Amino acid sequence: MERYKRLNMYQVHEKLFEFVNESVLESHEINGFWEGVESILERFIPSNQILLDKRMKFEQLLQDWYSRHDEVDLVEYETFLTSIGYIEPFVEEFGINVSGVDHEIAHQAGPQLVVPLDNARYALNAANARWGSLYDALYGTDMIEEENGMEKGRGYNPVRGSEVIRLAKRFLDDTFPLEMGSHQDVTRYFVHDHVAYAEIGEKEQAFAHDSFVGYTGEQDQLDTLILRHHALHVELQFDHEHPIGKTDPAGLMDIELESALSAIVDCEDSVAAVCAEDKVHLYRNWLGLMNGTLEASFQKNGKQLARRLNEDKRVIGKDGVEIVLPGRALLFIRNVGHLMTTDLMLDAEGREVPEGIVDAIFTSLIASRHLHRRLNSREGSIYIVKPKMHGSEEVAFTNELFNAVEDALDLPRHTLKVGVMDEERRTSLNLKNCIAQVKDRVVFINTGFLDRTGDEIHSSMTLGPMRRKGEMKTSPWLSAYERLNVSTGLETGFHHQAQIGKGMWAMPDRMRDMMHEKIAHVSSGATTAWVPSPTAATLHAMHYHQLDAFDVQQSLIQQPFENERQRLLDIPLATRIYSQEEIKEELENNLQGLLGYVVRWVEQGVGCSKVPDIHDVGLMEDRATLRISSQHVANWLYHGICSVEQVEATLYRMAQVVDEQNESDPHYRAMTPNVEQSVAYQAAHELVFQGLDQPNGYTEPILHRRRREFMKRQTVELNLEGGTSS
Repeated sequence: MERYKRLNMYQVHEKLFEFVNESVLESHEINGFWEGVESILERFIPSNQILLDKRMKFEQLLQDWYSRHDEVDLVEYETFLTSIGYIEPFVEEFGINVSGVDHEIAHQAGPQLVVPLDNARYALNAANARWGSLYDALYGTDMIEEENGMEKGRGYNPVRGSEVIRLAKRFLDDTFPLEMGSHQDVTRYFVHDHVAYAEIGEKEQAFAHDSFVGYTGEQDQLDTLILRHHALHVELQFDHEHPIGKTDPAGLMDIELESALSAIVDCEDSVAAVCAEDKVHLYRNWLGLMNGTLEASFQKNGKQLARRLNEDKRVIGKDGVEIVLPGRALLFIRNVGHLMTTDLMLDAEGREVPEGIVDAIFTSLIASRHLHRRLNSREGSIYIVKPKMHGSEEVAFTNELFNAVEDALDLPRHTLKVGVMDEERRTSLNLKNCIAQVKDRVVFINTGFLDRTGDEIHSSMTLGPMRRKGEMKTSPWLSAYERLNVSTGLETGFHHQAQIGKGMWAMPDRMRDMMHEKIAHVSSGATTAWVPSPTAATLHAMHYHQLDAFDVQQSLIQQPFENERQRLLDIPLATRIYSQEEIKEELENNLQGLLGYVVRWVEQGVGCSKVPDIHDVGLMEDRATLRISSQHVANWLYHGICSVEQVEATLYRMAQVVDEQNESDPHYRAMTPNVEQSVAYQAAHELVFQGLDQPNGYTEPILHRRRREFMKRQTVELNLEGGTSS
């Protein structure tokens, strides 16, 4: 039985009450704080519900319109959407005006990690991914093919190692060229008269560009040499006694790249937090990141190790004065959206309260207690990413909520900065209006193909069958969406004020492909893009040395911005009749991925993981990938592209595949053959067959309910086992 502490109008779960009172607040603050929480809930819960009701109203209006139209004339469609307020009138010209923005956001361009907050080790890895070893990133990935003696093997392979060093020094030649010669031939690096030199044979030469920042050690016997290019730092590390360094004429043992400039620790799509205890665990980890106490213990090579936050790097600047370089990524926290409720607090009738409001209060409270320490933001700001907002009214709601939280916590106005995720259709169509509502606190916009596609499918569910997922990527609306996000950000003044971001690379084992494709994010004008791991961050950082993202933005600003709205309305309906083989392939792909993710979410509480697809390629999956898969099958079912029997048979067959893929996991529960008894299987079944009725196609309501069901079942099983054993 859950226990609650009654306040005045609301009840608070004892786990949250104890955590906040004992670990976050000073004793004299307790009563006033909880009074402020109640005031915020009382003010914003009704408004939150009005916004959700408006979403449902728009859904119904859209489906009613589609029922009267076999084909869509884009001019007529745009007129209709404008008439009902789905498309908002253009706002007057404006520019964002945000103060207290950290350097990593306004003046540096580089990778961004997204990591679940429930896993302390992952969160620490992300925070510490500010710097990454280029040698390790090249050696441990498919950047170097395993052929011609360059296989990884179990121990160190010097043939592979020499190829790593060759590629790394080629990066140095491209990024920090010498006046003459190559880094491949340098026998010594040293500093003299505030200048860094490289020695090749008997010739001493400076670097071709003014890239020298600082060093550690002695000027003629360096420990490290810090260089800078496109505002990103690179550290050359020297040790003639190191196994790698002693093979290098200059003693170069590694090259570290400034990699993940920022990271988003996530309370939303990548976690499975469905109860008060789960949420308090997230908040406790967030506290540990903010006050520097978070630790994670793990085994490596038979030794027990502890991971903590990295210290800053301190080096001697070229003028002899100490320079401090950040040792950690700047952390954002992603709150949940407007839809879900949480049992952290209950109203007078015992109903759960909106989780997004609760997140705003408590994640802000935790960060605010430690702003003075400057462990995260050196400018004294708190960075919150707000997902799944629909249109400018919902963004305005968030702005007012943040105002109220600042007032309750006695924070200066606009201490809370916001990242607006452009992942819902109404937000994309009205992005400029959305930005206008938070023009004094917005620091980030980005695109997210999967959630945005999930909303695209659901919004037009009854109009017609959608094209295959792979074909979605060539849809006119998608390219318009990506361009419009960048152009709107630049048009409203994001250049050197706020981040423009791009989405995740989902294949962590395919770094060679990532390096070929993801440079397109930089060339599009984005100043950051999501990566799935610290290793990927280090490799993707090389793209920001190849191109100066701010120069790209400047060239785009000088070009006229096109109105992409009508292209954005081009619904991605199927343009041809698919063969039975194509339908079979699409169903298998969707349902195998769906099951592989859901079974871990529901029965292991894993919200983000590398899930093998039907071809055994590991894909980083979270709820966004689930949304598009479930909605796609629901759409094809609705329009008769596939039958109920066909989907049922495929779902069972793919459950067998997923069972086989997970058979080595001792904690895994097979879904087959007794699928009626598998909570995960029933959750997957419900996501598909009730996908039409899910609000905006979201998966959270079903996942949360089924996860809670499984947890209750586990408790019963444990109690029965305990009773039997006793």
